[in-house]
Amino acid sequence: MSFPFVCFRSRVLKLFFRSSLSRICVGMSDLLEIVNLTLRGSMPILNGNYWEGRYQAKDTPWDKGEASPGLVDFLAAHPELKRGTVCVPGCGMGHDARAWARDGFDAVGYDIAPSAIQLAKECTAAAGLKARFALDDFLKDEPPFLFDWVFEHTLFCAIDPRDRDNYVKAVLRWLRPDGNYLAVNYLIPDEDGPPFGTTRGELLKRFSPYFDLLSEWVPRSYPNRTGLELMLWWGRKQSDGRPARR
Repeated sequence: MSFPFVCFRSRVLKLFFRSSLSRICVGMSDLLEIVNLTLRGSMPILNGNYWEGRYQAKDTPWDKGEASPGLVDFLAAHPELKRGTVCVPGCGMGHDARAWARDGFDAVGYDIAPSAIQLAKECTAAAGLKARFALDDFLKDEPPFLFDWVFEHTLFCAIDPRDRDNYVKAVLRWLRPDGNYLAVNYLIPDEDGPPFGTTRGELLKRFSPYFDLLSEWVPRSYPNRTGLELMLWWGRKQSDGRPARR
């Protein structure tokens, strides 16, 4: 007579443990979701709305009111460069694009914040220069044409580091097969940006498969960035194995 009771008790215990395990799994799932939400919440979504909000609030500490000193010195040191087209992604208020234009290049600046583009156009008109500006996402959009140069200043450090593979792909997508990539890189240890730091090692690892490093140097910088910037001049690798051309 005890056998049916034993079977009944066994079924009850199985149901109990199955229910308890289910509750534990659900609890762990909820906990992981909370952790993920917390991690995502610790860093803003760096889209057009975010950057437009920064411009609307006049919270733009990256804007120094002038072009990158390293770029200004580079252009002054290389008057022999063939004047061509220049893409300036993440152009902000357009200081760097205007420096290229002032030196005779056909410069086009791109940004995902409408206020940045509007301010860039207004400042360029006031300066009597012919740099152009457009509201486009360099990481996602197709270029209107291929450029002779892509100039990096404050975009690589401003995007989510998880998008850096997409950044490299974008440079390749927007640049001519024989084009040049000139970058002012921000070597800071910060991981809780923007800005997000990088290292020379990371930059070589990301770009060396597609570019030949033509030159590198520590540039003249804004006062608060002295010694924290590294300029890299890359030439796109030739498909026939020839060295990159300047």
